Amino acid sequence: MYLCNLKQNCCMIPFSPPRIDQKIIDEVSNALSSKWITTGVRTKKFETELANYCGIKNVLCVNSASAGLELMLRWFDVGAGDEVIIPAYTYAATANVIIHCGAKPVMVECNPSDFNINIDAVRKAVTKNTKVIMPVDIGGFPCDYDEMNALVKEKKIQKLFSPQTENQCKLNRILILSDAAHSVGAVYKGKNTGSLTDVSVFSFHAVKNLTTAEGGAICLNLPPPFDNASVYKELCIKSLHGQTKDALAKTQIGNWQYDIVEAGYKCNMTDIQAAIGLVELSRYKEDMLIKRKHIFDAYSQSFEKEKWAEVPVYETKNKKSSYHVYMLRIKEITEKQRNSIMQSVFDQEISVNVHFIPLPMMSFYKEAGYKIETYPQTYRCYSQEISLPVYYDLSEKDIQTVISAVKNAVKTVLR
Repeated sequence: MYLCNLKQNCCMIPFSPPRIDQKIIDEVSNALSSKWITTGVRTKKFETELANYCGIKNVLCVNSASAGLELMLRWFDVGAGDEVIIPAYTYAATANVIIHCGAKPVMVECNPSDFNINIDAVRKAVTKNTKVIMPVDIGGFPCDYDEMNALVKEKKIQKLFSPQTENQCKLNRILILSDAAHSVGAVYKGKNTGSLTDVSVFSFHAVKNLTTAEGGAICLNLPPPFDNASVYKELCIKSLHGQTKDALAKTQIGNWQYDIVEAGYKCNMTDIQAAIGLVELSRYKEDMLIKRKHIFDAYSQSFEKEKWAEVPVYETKNKKSSYHVYMLRIKEITEKQRNSIMQSVFDQEISVNVHFIPLPMMSFYKEAGYKIETYPQTYRCYSQEISLPVYYDLSEKDIQTVISAVKNAVKTVLR
């Protein structure tokens, strides 16, 4: 997380600090004053309001998006010998949770236009071992969900599916588990993320649009014969050591007894986290998203005039981003030149970033046999990309300062 300022001899303009104002401080103080700080009424209220916002009925809040993704993989009994298709262009959490389950991440190329997973590459990667496809809404821009949902129902693809467990037999096809860490509030064909496929998982990490400091949410949208309310209850148990009652339930007089029905995990959200989330969600659509869109628009209106700039796609006829990461690309440059441009921007006391270093370039995955040469489009996108500051308190003056700094940096490096 970037909390740099001049007093710390760091960046004048940080990359993505959280919005912490008096409303949030007051609500967290109220949670502390209530003397109930673990999972409780605030967490349950946050789940309900998230579900209403997404247009679904069941949401489980957890302590991270990573935990949410892994819980769903384990719920679907993904393990040794299984494969999960993911983009090579994503953060490590997408792949790491697959490794934790003993399965194999199968990485595929991204689209040249929007960084998201390429549907044709997904189709070619499906085998008899594929149990899950995990698209990632990079930067907050939704993937091609209609095409993805249709793909797993194609006769040829469905015929390859080899169910081994009860949940796999009930679904009887590949599960689509959306890594929607970036895309709370994004819209696809009039529907909010969280309701676009079987299961979607949000992140509320400190740098996200909607934060709870750390945290995540599992959005359940499974088709019949699944009962999403029943799956929610299963996941509540799985997320709390396999315990049949949480702390709040056990405080009821005479309700102390509980059972352990499986060797579960510990990844519940606390009421302190939910307190932040409730404030953020209450003003998210009409405040946060509007401000972030304004920043995106200001950047694009300036950079699209430059021959060297490729501005990100964040709105189309059918899609609207959550405006999470502004992913500017500099045309026809090398990775070395990109890095030099970034350093020049840093030298002007502005923090920028890259989203993301592709997984095949990371030591762990290189040593596992993945090679970036296999993903030329992914590398091309990465090598030319610079993520610019986007956060609620970024002023008009700051926006113009960022724009000027980037233009100066490009001019200096490419002259």
